Amino acid sequence: MGDDPLPEVRKDEELGLAITDEQIAEMESNIHDIDFAAAAEEERLTRHDVMSHVHVFAKKCPKAAPIIHLGATSCFVGDNTDLIIMKDGLNLLLPKLAGVIQNLSEFASQYKSLPALGFTHLQPAQLTTVGKRACLWIQDLLMDERDIRRARDDLKFRGTKGTTGTQASFLQLFNGDGSKVVELDKLVAKLSGFDNTYPVTGQTYTRKVDIQVVGALSSLGSSVHKMCSDIRLLANMKEIEEPFESTQIGSSAMPYKRNPMRSERCCALARHMMTIYFNTVQTHSVQWFERTLDDSANRRLTLSEAFLSADAVLLTLLNITQGLVVYPKVIEKHIRQELPFMSTENLIMAMVKKGGDRQVCHEKIRVLSQQAADEVKQHGRDNDLIDRVRNDAYFAPILGDLDKLLDPSSFTGRAPDQVDDFLKEEVAPILAMYRSDLDKIGKHIALKI
Repeated sequence: MGDDPLPEVRKDEELGLAITDEQIAEMESNIHDIDFAAAAEEERLTRHDVMSHVHVFAKKCPKAAPIIHLGATSCFVGDNTDLIIMKDGLNLLLPKLAGVIQNLSEFASQYKSLPALGFTHLQPAQLTTVGKRACLWIQDLLMDERDIRRARDDLKFRGTKGTTGTQASFLQLFNGDGSKVVELDKLVAKLSGFDNTYPVTGQTYTRKVDIQVVGALSSLGSSVHKMCSDIRLLANMKEIEEPFESTQIGSSAMPYKRNPMRSERCCALARHMMTIYFNTVQTHSVQWFERTLDDSANRRLTLSEAFLSADAVLLTLLNITQGLVVYPKVIEKHIRQELPFMSTENLIMAMVKKGGDRQVCHEKIRVLSQQAADEVKQHGRDNDLIDRVRNDAYFAPILGDLDKLLDPSSFTGRAPDQVDDFLKEEVAPILAMYRSDLDKIGKHIALKI
């Protein structure tokens, strides 16, 4: 309600409620003086968490005691509080997600033209670039940013709806004046940081809201798992590694190991994030009529774990993405092992341009390719297809063009341009929304995670 809520609270008096400044001042002076031990003892007797605090607070505020919880229900306290917390939580997560996107954007720009093996079915396919692959990760995260931001912006307040959502108790307080009930509903929402309230509720706001919020976080989990799995596979290939401290120990038994432990941690948490979603849809589905209480204990775990998991993942990703290590020579070696096969169509076309017969050339290449494949698979040797081409007199017309025909950058298509266009058109506008937050986070957070 702000540092000085009294001017706003007096609007309640204008609506006709018998609330005095003295009562408000008494509650304000005790708002942070919470006797948790007394509340716990009270709850042991009443078996009711909200009313235990109401009773303890009333003892500290005897003048205000008659109006504390007036017309309200426990869900007025609990649900409205949850909505405030979720909104604040999403506001904490979004800048961190933007920070990860920014780090990856800088990485993608730096390596936009570095050729690398592309993979389909986890088998070598056409070349891509290291930066272009990072853009695939960023694109997923941009969708997550949109969904999380949308979930935040769609949040409304439960407001003053009463025990079953009919506002009957508040209508009685205002002697049947429905306009004052509506005004109070809007006023409470505004004081709590919301522009609107849900127009209809039961005792609770619909648990569909939890599905939308946790669903966005669960979807982030799938993006994180995909990206960090890619990083783990690249670490296995020794092409890219996450940051590794000079004193870090990869294995207690194998001193040489450099395990991708941060990415593994992200995958572990991300799987948990993904499974939480199913709790929210099941909880919503069993809310009989105006509400049942079997949502409460579940939500206390589900909501908190969804937000805490997302926060831990994003903090770890900020660390990973600020220090990804690329090994161009290893990437180049892997390209050399596969590029000869990928270049066969280019060799055929070059021979045709020099007057060769396409069918004859195709058969020559097929035979040489099979021989080279046998060397690789049967004997574990390097791919020697290009050496076989050089040593076959048939290909003499194109020998002077082989280096150009085998230049990896000629196999990456528009990948570098796609990176530039994507970062400019899709990423930059989103990052601009978080510029002040990103400046606070800093480009290089020194996290020891």
